[in-house]
This record gives sequence, structure tokens and C-alpha cells, in this order.
Amino acid sequence: MPLDPTARFTDRVDNYVRYRPTYPPQLISELVTRAQLSPARSIIADIGSGTGILTGHLLPHAARVHAVEPNAAMRVAAERTLGANPRFASIDATAESTTLPPRSIDLVTAGQSFHWFNHAGARREFTRILKPGGFVALVWNERQTSGTPFLEDYEATLRHLAPDYARSRHALVNESIIAEFFAPDKYQLVEFLKTQSLDLEAFIGRSLSSSYAPNKNHPNHTQFIAALRSIFEGNAQNERVEMHYQSRMYFGRLTC
Repeated sequence: MPLDPTARFTDRVDNYVRYRPTYPPQLISELVTRAQLSPARSIIADIGSGTGILTGHLLPHAARVHAVEPNAAMRVAAERTLGANPRFASIDATAESTTLPPRSIDLVTAGQSFHWFNHAGARREFTRILKPGGFVALVWNERQTSGTPFLEDYEATLRHLAPDYARSRHALVNESIIAEFFAPDKYQLVEFLKTQSLDLEAFIGRSLSSSYAPNKNHPNHTQFIAALRSIFEGNAQNERVEMHYQSRMYFGRLTC
């Protein structure tokens, strides 16, 4: 895989757009309430916005959402989907240097992206662009790895055939890192369950959307696809499998 995190998803954008899960409506509702969002006045910076999954949830609740994304292919995908919305603004920039004006943002969000940031650099930038009293929300759909035979078979396959899986950056983010990021303030954790029902095509596409999955140029790709088909055939009910997620939001303020 590319070492540069801004390039890791370039060859996975189509699968990302088609098969990545959205966020639970309850989580978005909690975010809107806790951040006191207003369609008339709230300005949001969605950092590492990717193909615009979280951005799309936020647009009805803000006057403007700045979608900050350094990967050109992912940014273009978001622009294609959301560009007609006058509240949407696409920015080619990073979490550590957003190019946004100081004290201009009511809420900073990061959906499925914080683990790619330089945490110290991102914290400095977030405190620079946030208005006094502004909020930060770090959001993930965390795939469950146990609880059903399907989830456990899939986890075992990733560990066996996806060499980069164990080294994935998401696995390196834990609650002590989150606590350090928000310190000295405390964060609030909000959690909801999310289920994604997938047919075979969607299951394979969802799998290949992950940065650690063996893509077409990887020597394990053919074996990986064969293993996915076998998992599906062994676990599908009514020609579908269910991927379970714990959707988590870490919400709080940053003190300079």
C-alpha cells in the first residue's frame, strides 16, 4: 500500500462510494443536538471528508460545510455527489493545514479519518480554526469482529490474507489517544449499533474498499476474492450477509 495516507484510497474510490456504510440517524441527531447546529448559521469543517459520507449527513444542518480532503479522487467523488448543494464547499487541504480562516468554524468533524492525521498537528489546526466554544466530533463505524460465524470467518480471512490489516492505522487509535487529544478537557462518547446487509457483490466491494484489503495488484488478491466467496456461501441467509458495526462518536471541546 502507498505510504502516503493521502493516496491510500485512490484505487478504491468506486467501491468506497458504493459500499461503505452510512452513519446511524440517531448518531447524527445526537451530534446536531450536542453541537447546537443551525441550518441558518452553523459553519462546519469536515476534515478528511473523503467521498462525502459524513458531509452529506451534515449539509441539512448547517449554513456551510467545508469538506477538507487531500485525496483528489475521493474529493472529486464528493463533488460529483454533493457539488450541486450551495451549502457544500470542497477544499483540497489536509487536517494539519486546512487553509480555513482562524476562528471561523463552529464544529470540526472527522468521519473515519482521524486515525490518518498527525494528531498534534491536527489539534493545533483545529484550535486555530474553531470559534471560541466550538466543538469537535470524531466519528467511526467500527466493524465488529466477533459475535456471529460470518464476522469471525471474515476476521480470520483478513488476518490471514491481508498483511496490512494488523498494521492498519485505525487499529492504533484507542481511547487513551482520544483522551490525550481532547486533554485537558473531557470528551463524551456516544455509541449506536449499525447493521449493513450485503449481497455477494456488495460484500466483495465493501471488503475491497478498505485500505488494507489486497487489491488487484496484490499477490493475495485472487485468493482473497476466493475466500470472500467461500465465506459468503457458508454464511449467507437469503443470499445476504450482515456486517455489524459499533458507530462511535467522541465529542468535546479543545482548550488551547
